[in-house]
Amino acid sequence: MKGKKRSSTAVLLEYAGNYRGLTYLGLLLSAAAMVLGMLPYICIWLVVRDLVMVAPDWTKAVHIARYGWMAFTFAVLGILVYFLSLMCTHLAAFRTAANIRKKGMERLMNAPLGFFDMNASGLLRNRLDGAAADTETLLAHNLADIVGTAAMFVTTLVLMLVFDWRMGAACLCACVISIAALFSMMGGKNAALMLEYQTAQDVMSKAGTEYVRGIPVVKVFQQTVYSFKAFERAINDYSAKAERYQGVICRVPQSINLTATEGAFIFLVPAVLLIAPGALAAGNFLEAVTDFAFYAVFSSVISTALARIMFAASGMMLARTALARIDQVMNAPQLKISDHPETPADNSIDFNDVTFTYAGSDYPALQHVSFHAAPGETIALVGPSGGGKTTAASLIPRFWDTDEGSVKVGGADVRNIDPHVLMDRIAFVFQNNHLFKTTVLDNVRAARPQATLEEVYTALKAAQCEDILEKLPDDIHTVIGTKGTWLSGGEQQRIALAAAILKDAPIIVLDEATAFADPENEVLIQKAFRKLTEGKTVVMIAHRLSTVVSADRIIVLDSGMVVEEGTHAQLLEKGGKYAGMWADYREAVNWRIQSSKEVQ
Repeated sequence: MKGKKRSSTAVLLEYAGNYRGLTYLGLLLSAAAMVLGMLPYICIWLVVRDLVMVAPDWTKAVHIARYGWMAFTFAVLGILVYFLSLMCTHLAAFRTAANIRKKGMERLMNAPLGFFDMNASGLLRNRLDGAAADTETLLAHNLADIVGTAAMFVTTLVLMLVFDWRMGAACLCACVISIAALFSMMGGKNAALMLEYQTAQDVMSKAGTEYVRGIPVVKVFQQTVYSFKAFERAINDYSAKAERYQGVICRVPQSINLTATEGAFIFLVPAVLLIAPGALAAGNFLEAVTDFAFYAVFSSVISTALARIMFAASGMMLARTALARIDQVMNAPQLKISDHPETPADNSIDFNDVTFTYAGSDYPALQHVSFHAAPGETIALVGPSGGGKTTAASLIPRFWDTDEGSVKVGGADVRNIDPHVLMDRIAFVFQNNHLFKTTVLDNVRAARPQATLEEVYTALKAAQCEDILEKLPDDIHTVIGTKGTWLSGGEQQRIALAAAILKDAPIIVLDEATAFADPENEVLIQKAFRKLTEGKTVVMIAHRLSTVVSADRIIVLDSGMVVEEGTHAQLLEKGGKYAGMWADYREAVNWRIQSSKEVQ
């Protein structure tokens, strides 16, 4: 039997922790504030009653001043109590949003690194940070308004029916029409439209982040925003959904709602016309006039109360969609940690009949892949694009876990090795490294925070970064990305290599590490590689086959399967896939642009 589905409010209050009590106190104070806010209307009615009863001799109305001071006192008390209510709910809301962010970050910190390749940073930020901000509105304002409005409605209903139930019923007509209009906007199938609207907002946020990152390419090729089709489609989709919900779904109901609430006074007119003859005949016409004055003033409360309901309902709907987005982060896959962790015996790497398929894919990225890298051996993974090279390398540090088979480091299954121990044993350098917007020192020291300044300098020297430091205004303490301090792709790669050298991990994973380097930087990077890989087990991925000629063993992957294995010379002798790739590579290297004379 399935458990009862919890409300959005119940889920949010769980995140509030010890501050949950403040929320309840704030709601109670909100209800009290609304009741206090209604009492001045009673005082106004008492003033009007006294004046009508003694007219035209106003001097006999001796209690007017007392009623005025009572109204003032109730109004001030209502404001103060409401202020205390908001203080309580805001403190709880801020702590709840902070807890959501903390728990979300904790969840993401324990997610496999491959998860971040499949989920853009802009999307994750919008889901977690933006959605957490949406919950603040609900807890800080909407819940208090809902409870306060409920108290106001009960009080209003009592007051409306106490003095004259006929006029009270007339005023309630406005409430009925308004509530029906609100439900037509926010209830039923239209609630799903809000979810679609929020989803479109997420997609637009993700596409926007990707577009901003691609601005250099857009400028180089003189493209406009419309050339980035994904961003254009995301904007148009969001615009269409926003226009449909706000312009089509809400236009008529909101017009009816505002007309009914703002013109609630008009419903009193037919009621008075029906009551007046009987009041004249009974001789209590003055009382009827007094009651009419009370309801005429009191009808303005209806607009305020129903406006609170509308905003509160909107807040509840936003909170539901926000929680749905938060759940997508909270449901991020987690690295399973073995209860009985194993310790690698050495720095060997073994793939044993590994099969792996990405989530949502119809075919495996790797199929029954097996190979062995002995300690200190250099293994090169080559093959056509999409062959599975990067996927295989990403399974070593557990960016993903295998579907079948096992990946072992030092004889221990990586799934049974403590993640911190595994990451300490592996350093990886990607083809496109992004440095933090901080000092060179902090970027390099990120690999080993306890490293001394001398050790950082040694790593930078080994990574051939001396020329970079010479041109920086504050040497190693220069903040990258500020005051015109920018590094080229090759220079960033060398800084990343310095961090890998400083880490001094026994296993190195190199993924197309020279792909975006110019010839001058590539020479320096290759020198840094020699220092980085001394005595280490190395798994390298490269499209430039010249960089893997000296590898101890070359693994050729195609369509996720190992099709060839051996040294450079052995694979050339076979005349298979690798030999064909080598021939194509040599032809590409020797290609040059001919002059017009040579063509003739």
